[in-house]
Amino acid sequence: MINPPASFRWLRRIVLLVLAVFTLTPVAVMLSSSLKPLQDVQGPWRWLPSHLTLRPYVDIWTTVPLAKYFTNSLIVAGSATALSVLIALLAGYAVSRYRFRGKKIFTITVLSTQMFPGILFLLPLFLIFVNIGNSTGIALYGSRGGLILTYLTFSLPFSIWMLAGYLDSIPRDLDEAAAVDGCGPIRTLVQIIVPAALPGIIAVAVYAFMTAWGEVLFASVMTNDQTRTLAVGLQGYATQTDVYWNQVMAASLVVSLPVVAGFLLLQRYLVAGLTAGAVK
Repeated sequence: MINPPASFRWLRRIVLLVLAVFTLTPVAVMLSSSLKPLQDVQGPWRWLPSHLTLRPYVDIWTTVPLAKYFTNSLIVAGSATALSVLIALLAGYAVSRYRFRGKKIFTITVLSTQMFPGILFLLPLFLIFVNIGNSTGIALYGSRGGLILTYLTFSLPFSIWMLAGYLDSIPRDLDEAAAVDGCGPIRTLVQIIVPAALPGIIAVAVYAFMTAWGEVLFASVMTNDQTRTLAVGLQGYATQTDVYWNQVMAASLVVSLPVVAGFLLLQRYLVAGLTAGAVK
């Protein structure tokens, strides 16, 4: 392995330092603002709080029903993630391992849906949910179930495409060996393919969860006061007379902890899942 020249190493360090400063500066501003009284946040900016307080982290739970929003987000994002992984795994396995009529059209259609902006689907989904509720009595509009179905329309196409590509990188000899041992397709998938495809499955799960956790547009239209998620609920800190900026910053840091912790724990699986099949 050839060591890069010293000039390249220094350039790399400088670039990484600039990127780190650019990325961490907003986080530092949020942390500093969350530890200040409201009047200090609204006054001249100081990096270090002159009156250090943890009161914003206490008040965020009473100013708005943050715990309820947190629960709604966990249920919606967790359910959307589980369904995305299950459906994408079955569809990706079929695309990767079997030949069927319309396979090419199916894969192109799935991938082409990513070209359209999500806002195009807002009005059609709204009308579909309202009409289903009027004709069948199934309340999809304003419910967690309707929001979960909405998020599946975002995460499934990319998840199927990514898992199909990852499963293509797994040797078919494993399927043939399992068939020789008497395993059927489902047993082969569960006992052989799933353990081998774990990095790709985790990458799909992280993508689906992050997409559902931070989505704002559809959550603001498809929910009500009882099913509102965190991304929309944070707007409650802005009233007609004032904006509780210190609580906004504190709440933003609190609600981002699950995503950040999960990303750090699963980072190596995520990188492996996203890069699988790039080089064959």
